[in-house]
Amino acid sequence: MDLQHFGLRHAPLGKEAAELWDDGALGQLAERFAWLLHSPGVGLITGEPGVGKTAALRQLTRGLNPHRHLVIYQAETDFGRLDIYRGLARALGVEAGYRRAQLWRDLKERILQLVDGRQLVPVWIIDEAQNLPLEFFRDLPAFLNFAFDTRDVMAVWLIGHPILAQALERAPYAALAGRIQVRVQLKPVLERERFAQLILHSLKSAGCTNTLLSDSGLEILRQASKGLPRHAGRIMRTAMRLAVPRGLNHLPDDLLQSAIEELR
Repeated sequence: MDLQHFGLRHAPLGKEAAELWDDGALGQLAERFAWLLHSPGVGLITGEPGVGKTAALRQLTRGLNPHRHLVIYQAETDFGRLDIYRGLARALGVEAGYRRAQLWRDLKERILQLVDGRQLVPVWIIDEAQNLPLEFFRDLPAFLNFAFDTRDVMAVWLIGHPILAQALERAPYAALAGRIQVRVQLKPVLERERFAQLILHSLKSAGCTNTLLSDSGLEILRQASKGLPRHAGRIMRTAMRLAVPRGLNHLPDDLLQSAIEELR
């Protein structure tokens, strides 16, 4: 109801947004994403919660040719390492055995069938990777070892909070760190001008034709969200809900403050 009131197709900075704002950071990520498709290996994306990591990967994978790439997305990471591989097995149509050794053999056989038989490159995206069991980080290099470690057959993206990059710098995970070909850190949009561009782009792409926020309102939103798109989107959506019963067609500063208080 609130979206209709403001004439919007979807929530600004919401999950339905088809076109993400980019001042260069996403373009850089897209370039590195393409690298890893052509030369499969391990990529690492880190950033604060709400900075847009998953949204960026969702947009990048949306345009992939399903006849050339098989995207497997996993976000249930707060389990044992065997559960992670079982999740991969389900996605690949492999019967998940109880013993890790047999499960690995079945998985690797299936992956080679996809690569050699169907010319498909698996793209395994593991979200919330900071929650993965530490044993998984020790295991992964061995799992990715194909044909005496002469072949790189799948792209693996680890997505997580900044603490993930710190964990992988520790000595026990040196083998995995050595396999990471691409490292990308997405940062909050803290600069005033860039933040204003982000918000105006999100409103325009959602179908907004009016000026909803004043300059002071943009500054209130920037400070409250700490430059994180997800947080800014939540504040704006809450403010819109509060605006409807008042019959407002814009978001005054006091309404933004009320939305911020409501979300605390």
